[in-house]
Amino acid sequence: MAHPGRTLPRPAPAGALPPPRGGAVPARRVAIVSASVGAGHDGAATELERRLAEGGFAVDRYDLLDLLPAGLGRAVRDGYHRMLVRAPWAYQRIYASTERAGGGGPVARTLLHASEDRVLKALHPGTGAVVSTYPGASRVLGGLRLAGRLTVPVLTYLTDFSVHPLWVAEGVDVHLAAHAVPAAQARAAGARDVRVCGPVADPRFRPSDVPERQRARARFGLPPDARLALLVAGSWGVGPVRQVARELRDGGAAVPVVVCGRNRPLAEQLRADGIAHVHGWVDDMPDLMRAADVLVQNAGGLTCLEAFAAGLPVASYRCIPGHGLANAAALDEAGVAAWIRDPADLRSVLGDLADGPLGLRQRAAALALFADSSGAGPAAEIARVLRPGPPLPAPRPRARRRARSRRLAVTAAAACTVWACAVGTGAATAYDGPALLRAVGHGLDPDRPAPGHGHVPEGRHS
Repeated sequence: MAHPGRTLPRPAPAGALPPPRGGAVPARRVAIVSASVGAGHDGAATELERRLAEGGFAVDRYDLLDLLPAGLGRAVRDGYHRMLVRAPWAYQRIYASTERAGGGGPVARTLLHASEDRVLKALHPGTGAVVSTYPGASRVLGGLRLAGRLTVPVLTYLTDFSVHPLWVAEGVDVHLAAHAVPAAQARAAGARDVRVCGPVADPRFRPSDVPERQRARARFGLPPDARLALLVAGSWGVGPVRQVARELRDGGAAVPVVVCGRNRPLAEQLRADGIAHVHGWVDDMPDLMRAADVLVQNAGGLTCLEAFAAGLPVASYRCIPGHGLANAAALDEAGVAAWIRDPADLRSVLGDLADGPLGLRQRAAALALFADSSGAGPAAEIARVLRPGPPLPAPRPRARRRARSRRLAVTAAAACTVWACAVGTGAATAYDGPALLRAVGHGLDPDRPAPGHGHVPEGRHS
C-alpha cells in the first residue's frame, strides 16, 4: 500500500464560479443535453450543472434519448449495451471504420435530424447557451445552429480523453477539453475553437490522508495492510472483469476490490470465483477510492477523472474495444494513467503505481489538471461564451411534419438498429442499415471477419 507518511495536497476546485451575491435570483440560463448511455455523460453533466448553479445560473437538463422520435431512446441504449456485452469485436470494427471515415451515414443523420424539432421545442425561451456532453447531442445542436434555428452559442464538453471524429460536430461554437491531448485530437478532427479547461469531478473526490484511508477500509470491511486494487468497469460492468480480478488475485499484484455497477450476474460470478470483495452499485465511491491504492479500469471514462481528483493512481488494463482502447492510449500519452498491455507487467506496474516513482509522477500530473490558477474551468468558459437572447424555435408546418413522420416510419427500424449498435460514441453514423447489419449480424463469431473488413489491430486507431 502507499507509504503511510505520504499525504497529497488538496487541489482547489477547478473553474468554480463565484456564488451569486446576496442570494439574487438567477438571471442567466444554460441548457445541458446529455444521454443516459452508461453513467459518464450524465455524470459530467451533473457536475457542470452543480458548478453553474453555484455561480447563479438557472440550468435545465435534457436527455437526448428522451427526445429521439418514435420512442427509440430505450432501444438505442439497450442495443448498445447488448453489443458491448455480446459482440465487442463488432463494436471495435464499427468504431475503427467510423474513426477513419469521420461518420455521417444517411440513416443515422435522418434519425438525428428528426429529433431537432423536439430538442428545440424543449429548450426554455430564456436559454443563453446550450452545452452538450454527448456526441449525438452535439450533432443535433450543431445542425440547428447551422440552420439558424438556434441563435445562442453551442458548446461541447468532451467527456473522454480520446476524441472520436463524431465528437466534433459542424456548427458547434466551442469545444471544451480536459487536457491538451484531447484538445489536439479535436482540432485534428476539424474543431476550430477548442479550449483546455480541465476536467469535472464531484468535489467529494479529493486526496486523503492515512487516517481517512484506514477508516474507509474499516467501513468497507477491507484488509488494513494489503495493497488494494479497485477494479471498475463502468455502470454496466462490461469487459473481462472476471479474468482481471483473478489475475490480480492469483498473480499477487493486489487484492481486488471489484465494483460491478448494475451488473448483478457479474457480482454473483465473482463471488462464486472466490473473489472476497465484490460490490454492486456503490453510492459512496469517494470513500471507496480513499481505501484503495490503485484503480484498474477498462474504459477511461468519468471514474478516471474522479480517481485523478482523489489522488488515486490509475492503470488501464484489458480495455473494452473502441473508446476503451482509444482512451487508454490518450491517457497514457497525457501521463495521467499507465496503460498495461502485457499481463506479465501487471504486478510490477501496479507496485510502482502504489508505492514507487511512477505513482508519484502520475498523481502530480493528474492533480495538476484540477489546479485553478487561471479560473478557466468548464463552468467559467461556459459563462464567458453565454450570450443573452432566446433561441428561436421555428416549428415546421403541420403538413411538413406529417410528411417527415411518414419518412421516419419507413426508416425507423433501420435507424434504431444503427444507433443501437454503437450509440455510446455515435459510432454507427458512418453505416447505412444494410452495411451495419452485415457487419454485426454476420453470425456472432468473433473469428469470422465481417464483409469488407480485415483484422483490426489493437492501438489508438484500432
